[in-house]
Formats: sequence, C-alpha cells, structure tokens
Amino acid sequence: MTHVVTDACIRCKYMDCVEACPVDCFYEGETMLVIDPNGCIDCSICVPECPADAILPDIDANAARWVKLNATYAARWPNIARRKDAPADADDWRDVPDKFDRYFSEKPGSAD
Repeated sequence: MTHVVTDACIRCKYMDCVEACPVDCFYEGETMLVIDPNGCIDCSICVPECPADAILPDIDANAARWVKLNATYAARWPNIARRKDAPADADDWRDVPDKFDRYFSEKPGSAD
C-alpha cells in the first residue's frame, strides 16, 4: 500500500507533509504535490499533517483516480524534501471542490 495526493492539494500546496515524510517521496508540480508510490513506505505520517486532507491511502475508494496521476507526475516533477511556504491564498482554495479540471497544471514546480 502507498498513499496518494488528491485534487484537494491543488492551489493549496501546503507542505507540512513534505517536512514530515521520512523518505522524501514528495514531488512538486506547479499547482500541487504528488507522492512517488515506489518511494512511499506507507508510514502514514504525512496524512494528519495535511491541512487540506488531500492525502489518502491508495486502497481508499476515493483514491483510485489519483494512483496513476501520482505515479506519472512523480516520475516527471522534481523531488521536494524541504517544506516551503504555501501560496499566500492557500486558505482560500482549501475547501474548493473538484479543482482538477480547472486548476491542475502538468508543469513542474520549483522544488528545493
């Protein structure tokens, strides 16, 4: 089992999870983070750290569509091992539903 980041992360991009991760398995895109399924050790430490509740175990019914996305972009985006500040308007986006179709970007983030 592994964990995945969902669209709840889009435009929020809080990075408390990055700091908590003992194996540095987060990767940064322009608008969200993803988890490398091959690097995740299923410790679950990141889950309670996410203010947006954007991290789910891959066996959760709501995680199915995010498994492939996390694997795909973890292979394309830069690894991030240190927490950075969330965007200034992150709290405004926190509870916005269904952000993927309108706000997801394939572009990589700036990473470390």
